[in-house]
This record gives sequence, C-alpha cells and structure tokens, in this order.
Amino acid sequence: MAIVFLGTPSFAVPSLRRLVDDGFDIKAVYTQPDRPAGRGRHPTPPPVKSAALEIGLPVHQPDSMRDPSTLAELASLHPEAAVGVAFGQILRQEVLEIPSKGVLNVHPSLLPRHRGASPAPAAILAGDHETGVTIILMDPGMDSGPILAQRRLPIDDSDTAGTLMEKLSHVAADLVAETLPRWLRDEIEPQPQDQSLATKAPLLKKEHGAIDWSLAADEIWRRVRAYNPWPGAFTTLDGRLLHIWEAWPLADGGAAPGTVVALGAEQQAGLPSATDQGAFGVATGEGVLAVLTAQREGRRRLTASEFLRGMREFIGRRLGR
Repeated sequence: MAIVFLGTPSFAVPSLRRLVDDGFDIKAVYTQPDRPAGRGRHPTPPPVKSAALEIGLPVHQPDSMRDPSTLAELASLHPEAAVGVAFGQILRQEVLEIPSKGVLNVHPSLLPRHRGASPAPAAILAGDHETGVTIILMDPGMDSGPILAQRRLPIDDSDTAGTLMEKLSHVAADLVAETLPRWLRDEIEPQPQDQSLATKAPLLKKEHGAIDWSLAADEIWRRVRAYNPWPGAFTTLDGRLLHIWEAWPLADGGAAPGTVVALGAEQQAGLPSATDQGAFGVATGEGVLAVLTAQREGRRRLTASEFLRGMREFIGRRLGR
C-alpha cells in the first residue's frame, strides 16, 4: 500500500512516526519549504522534514502543490492514499484525485465545529469543555469533507493552546493508525458533515493578543490560555509590552479595569493548588484576573512573586492596552 504523507508542524510528527512504526509504505513526505526563524533568521526546516529525514524517508518541499511538475511527481508515486496532517496548503481537486483512495485529512477539532487554521485556540476561546480529532475524506473546501472517524478529548482548565495541541497530536496519531487500514479495506462509510453546525477558527494575528481590560475576567483568562504560545496575551506598562502567560479568574472586583490590585487572603485561597501564592490581580470589567506568570518586554518570564519583587509601587498602577 503506497502512502504519501503531507504535514508540516510538530503536531504532525507523531502521526508520521506512528504510520512508519505500523509498517505503512510511506513513499514520500510532502512538507512546506524551510522558513527563516530565530534572531539570525536562518532557514529552518519544518519539524516534519526533520523527522522524515531522521527516519530515512524522501522529502519534497514544493512552494505550491498546484505546480504541474509537483502534480506529475506525486502521480508517479501511484499512491493508494494520502494522509494530510496540518500540511498548510489547501489542496485542489487535481491533487485530491491522484491517490486512488483519496486524501485523509486529520483536523484537531470535533468537526464541523472549529473549521480552519486555529481550532485549539478557538475551542478554548469558546469555553468548550471538550474538543477532539476528526479524520475526514478531504474535498476542495475548508475542512468540509465527510467524516471517517472522530475521537473526543476533555479540555482542562489548565490547558493552553500549546498543551492542548500536544495532547491532540497523540490522539491524532492513534486515530489515523486505526482509521487508515479500515478505510483501505472499505470498512468505513463516510458521513457528511452537518453544515448548519459549522463554525470557523480563523488564522490568529498578533493583534488578537491585546488584552481589553473592560472584558470579564473569565473571558480574558480564556484568551490568555488560547493565545499561549502565540501570539501571547499582552498589555502595556509604561508604554512597553507586558505579556501575561498564566492567570486565573476571580469573582471580586471594584477597581477600574486595568488597575493592578493586591489579592486578599480569601482571593489567594481561590487560586489553583500548586500555583504561585504571591499572585497579584488586575481589575477587569467583571471580576479580577489573578496574574500568575508575566514577562516584561525584553525580560524573561517571572512568577508573580518574582515580578513584584522587582517592581516597587506596582500595586495601584494602571495597565494599558
């Protein structure tokens, strides 16, 4: 069974490794071109490329899957199926028709909910109590193909987009390893998605991380988690960025939104166990956001206790947008 794998970020690596471990004949791996990264902006290979080369698989990095030479190259492999995991390009019909059994796409949400580029942040922002992984038979639309398999995963209050995607990457690896052989044996009947239930998870932008302190503490808390690790939830202090990396919502308020406040003993007791009990608070439009980990522009991340030790007369200051 000739299989082609299409994927790019670290989320896709467990699925690739699992298919190799299970003995699938991966004829080629398609991934995005190397991109500049880091302070030196040196070309850096995507995680899937690094994993594929380590395993010993042939790697292709086309600028576009629409290129005629890329299409001819893919067709020459005569794949029975292709597996896409966060590849990063929308595949047109001429690509989807090359594998005789189509392209299976792995998406980290419970489709049709949260179609698009940022499903894990979208699930946290929406206050969802669970998410999951869906495998669809890809069509030319945006995550709109019929469903082949689905598995659920609870969202913990401590989850960020980063930790959630890490968990989902292993759920995805298990599910694709179970689903692909059943699909190749014609044991699965694709189930159309209910289009009326579809929601979108658009690509995140840097400006999404700006904190609006007039919002409720619960909503800001979800944004802190959803935008970790990128773009990060941030405010300003003395005109410079201040990132909030960990926080917890509390009910009591009273001060103007954006005002830094000391937390009373009762509020400290309401924080999660095993967190920094030296947290400070920021008043919001409804409630107080207890800040557990913060980072000033150009500095390292600090616990709230460490942060306060280096900031005299911080309580009572007003944070900006």
